[in-house]
Amino acid sequence: MTSLTIRRPDDWHLHLRDGAMLAGVLPYTSRHFARAIIMPNLVPPVVTTVDARAYRDRILAAMPESHSFEPLMTLYLTEGTSPDDVEEGAKSGLITAVKLYPAGATTNSQSGVRNFENAMPVLERMARIGLPLCVHGEVTTPEVDIFDREAVFIETVLDPLRRRLPELRITMEHVTTKDGVDYIDQSETNLAGSITTHHLIINRNNILVGGIRPHYYCLPVAKREYHRQALRRAATTGNPKFFLGTDSAPHVDPLKECACGCAGCFTSINTLSCLAHVFEEEQALDRLEAFASLNGPAWYGLAPNAEKITLVKRDAPVEFPTRVETGDGPVTVFDPIFKSHWDVEG
Repeated sequence: MTSLTIRRPDDWHLHLRDGAMLAGVLPYTSRHFARAIIMPNLVPPVVTTVDARAYRDRILAAMPESHSFEPLMTLYLTEGTSPDDVEEGAKSGLITAVKLYPAGATTNSQSGVRNFENAMPVLERMARIGLPLCVHGEVTTPEVDIFDREAVFIETVLDPLRRRLPELRITMEHVTTKDGVDYIDQSETNLAGSITTHHLIINRNNILVGGIRPHYYCLPVAKREYHRQALRRAATTGNPKFFLGTDSAPHVDPLKECACGCAGCFTSINTLSCLAHVFEEEQALDRLEAFASLNGPAWYGLAPNAEKITLVKRDAPVEFPTRVETGDGPVTVFDPIFKSHWDVEG
């Protein structure tokens, strides 16, 4: 196969940052993606509907005039979040989901939830009105090994929450383990998972063997190879419970290449090329559309995009820049290790 036409894809987990960084990275998403769920972990975070509306306006103002793109806004869940504000935002159509960060789990998550009892009034309201909860599925207790955080979160937080509020719709974002894949797959209702581009490609050896490679460091951190293989199976078999959420997370190089570097991989620019390569390796190109364009809208109750894009396989490998310049500084592009021949036409 040398050409593949699919519905225009969506990104169900995206970091755009703000200000000069927003203006610098947004066009790489809006060029090919029709919609994206926008993460709210700014400084200060997007905690109210008023905050979300203002952030959405800044995103739309930064978008190139020739692009068509809809930011789907989320609210950052805190222990003081107002259930009434969440419901009003959802009913207005502005708020697509609420994001749960366990406090300290990742970039700008200090305002996240520490005591889940304090967040229960919001979660109960969300369950009643059908508003999805997006979760960063890791515990942050220091005694838990970083490679076990996802499995422990499922056992100690996610499963008890789902038993307490079985009607709450939950997206377990950036799944990184076989434990997560199996838990989602075995759940009958109200649970789905997003998978990133980079977790389909790298394992923890890529971060650590032969020297520390900071541009592969992300949270949740990449795991063992058998976890990566489980993610590949989940993504490429057409399972409707799994869909693309890139978690593309730009940081300027000085904040990645330092003694205490930031977590995140910037993949917006080459995600579709990488995915086509991965799905071809798995002999599943015919299922790429489900993963990138169909399963996510179905989960979030939206119609798939009518517009289509075509991926073509070039004779020579597609060359992407190794870094992009933003108003805040240079951002290194995720290196997938392999050379992909797939490119978006036009």
